[in-house]
Amino acid sequence: MKTTKAIFRIATFTFTLTGRIFTSSLGPLLFLLLILPIWGAQAAVVFTTLSSFTGTNDGAGPNGLVQGSDGNFYGTTQYGGTFGWGTVFKISTNGALTSLYSFGSVQDTNGTPLDGGLPMAGMVQGSDGNFYGTAYWGGTYTNGTVFKISPSGTLTSLHSFTGGSDGANPFAGLVQGSDGYFYGTTYGGGIGYGTVFKISTNGALAALYAFGTILDVWGWPLDGYNPNGLVQGSDGNFYGTTECGGTNQPGHSDGTVFKISPNGAYTSLYSFGSVQDGLAGEWPMAGLVQGSDGYFYGTTHSGGIRYGTVFKISTNGALTGLYSFTGFSDGAYPSAGLVQGSDGNFYGTTEFNWLCPCGLCCPSRYFGDGTVFKISPNGAYTSLYSFGSVQDTNGLALDGSNPRAALVQGRDGSFYGTTSGGGTYTNGTVFRLTIVPQPQLTLIPSWPYVILTWPTNYAGFTLQSTPDLGSSAVWSANSSPPVVIGGENVVINTISGTQMFFRLQLAQ
Repeated sequence: MKTTKAIFRIATFTFTLTGRIFTSSLGPLLFLLLILPIWGAQAAVVFTTLSSFTGTNDGAGPNGLVQGSDGNFYGTTQYGGTFGWGTVFKISTNGALTSLYSFGSVQDTNGTPLDGGLPMAGMVQGSDGNFYGTAYWGGTYTNGTVFKISPSGTLTSLHSFTGGSDGANPFAGLVQGSDGYFYGTTYGGGIGYGTVFKISTNGALAALYAFGTILDVWGWPLDGYNPNGLVQGSDGNFYGTTECGGTNQPGHSDGTVFKISPNGAYTSLYSFGSVQDGLAGEWPMAGLVQGSDGYFYGTTHSGGIRYGTVFKISTNGALTGLYSFTGFSDGAYPSAGLVQGSDGNFYGTTEFNWLCPCGLCCPSRYFGDGTVFKISPNGAYTSLYSFGSVQDTNGLALDGSNPRAALVQGRDGSFYGTTSGGGTYTNGTVFRLTIVPQPQLTLIPSWPYVILTWPTNYAGFTLQSTPDLGSSAVWSANSSPPVVIGGENVVINTISGTQMFFRLQLAQ
């Protein structure tokens, strides 16, 4: 359970308020009140595992989520389902999961899933109410597909990639542009380094750009290769990243940031590897998000200190490194992008966190099950949750492990996401993370009583007390239940000669 505290102690004749000392005489009895509302003033985090995938008909290895207009969340799994090629599912905010479609429902004589297989990304809901996504493999030419699916599970294959100029093996999802078209990328195809394409709701696809169009004398793609997903900026252009390539020398070309217009005019904005051993990072494995300040924010899977970074970049390519992961409790190797919360901060996940069981640095091995974090636009970092906090007797993470997809903030204010592994059946989970602001616990001395109050709009908090803050402290629920007066929970306790500490405990 997460605790938020406003602690005071009753004993002798002195007041201490947030570290400042005051003395006073209140008659024959002397007492001391210690109030520490600033210490531990961090919002409480409530983590809930909504569903654990079994690896059978419901799928395995979930990708990212999107909240539909009906309030449910929709997503895909990379594997599992009836035929083993992945699924489309929906899940309610209370964890009721429904499998909508199993890829491989349409196969040729060789068992190839003509409807696509192995979706590696989540979906987007179009303005027509259907969901649109990509499958990495399968289709007529086994190079992947673009599909649409209704909220009830009727799937239509819109395009099968040929592996030629249209691209091959879409690894990322789609974004619907302001013109109604869907825009996306393929990991390969084109000239061999991936493409940017747009596709209509009826499946008419146009290739916009082929990576590798700009090469150096050694044949190195200066414009990048293996692109990730796109986001449309407020200027109407699309912005994205490539995992590799760029203008630096081969071996130090660690990916790029680019923009592309709706008609395919391409501009390279930044090449990673320009700042070695700095905060810039290398190998971005996810797309960008545009913040309310106009900057684009993203992550790199590696680089910085070593274990990945968070950065921001302007529309003209000025990049600033915001945070470099240390590989310990803050996490390591972010594989997913960020989402800006309603509070203005950005939220994301790391795939690992470096928890070496021998207590030493073991750089050749991955440890830990990943983290959820938030970061401000100026780089102030807060770790919110570490996966693996709930384990079975074998040390497997029942709360999920290794998140590889971006979070989404639901209309209820909570953040929803998936883990690629862990859970009851080790096939991944869907989770919810709710951030509960700390209520202000107010103390009012009124001899011979002390009155404690906190707002009634903070549900789920219980007032507890203990006479000792040592390692053996035992917290007990306050004997007097609160009464509601003027929108405040009010508890009145009689001052005794025994020191007492109080806290508000959030039930989970």
